[in-house]
Amino acid sequence: MAADDVEALRARWRDALVAARAAEPGAGPGAEPGAGPGAEPGAGPGPDPGPYGENLIARWGEAHRRYHDRAHLLAVLDHIDTLHPHADTPHLVRLAAWFHDAVYAPDRSENEERSARLAERALPEAGLTQEATAEVARLVRLTITHDPADGDTNGEVLCDADLAILAAPPDAYARYAAAVREEYAFVPDEAFRAGRADVLRHLLALPRLFRTEYGATHWEPLARENLRTELDLLT
Repeated sequence: MAADDVEALRARWRDALVAARAAEPGAGPGAEPGAGPGAEPGAGPGPDPGPYGENLIARWGEAHRRYHDRAHLLAVLDHIDTLHPHADTPHLVRLAAWFHDAVYAPDRSENEERSARLAERALPEAGLTQEATAEVARLVRLTITHDPADGDTNGEVLCDADLAILAAPPDAYARYAAAVREEYAFVPDEAFRAGRADVLRHLLALPRLFRTEYGATHWEPLARENLRTELDLLT
């Protein structure tokens, strides 16, 4: 990732944390209380956001990551920007994006839980209320299943943003699939193909991949086409 992109991530972390600190209860769907791109770096009470952001950026830059890396984080944040009018508290959804794969080891199954626990430790220290911290941790845990309840607008935005790669143009989708295979390089080919095919069949069997109106309209058809193409190649 280019230095400019890392600097952009630093700014976006600061903006999200400052907005969450400044948020007033009951702001309503899509509200952007207190901050957004260009918010004052030192705004809001609480510790300097910088060290917390540096820790997260370092985690997302770990050498073993091939797909779940800083580029993925940046893409999820971009998708949340697109979907934020649908969310009840988009600043908390953005913080959940930062934490949702902050702990990631492809050979372990509890990454989301460990990531949620990291959020529960870090965010109160960084100046968030217990209520806001609990919501971020809940959203992180929701990425285990990507199955938010009806009306869970925060969960719908985070899950749609995380799955938006499925609707990438075919060449970008092929790079995504190849990167996932690289992350699981320790798995033999036959076992990987079988496991990946099961995942794809599960996704295709869902009545809908995306819960937001934007996702259903703009992403669902191409995502299903990409999934079917990859499944055909695997099988």
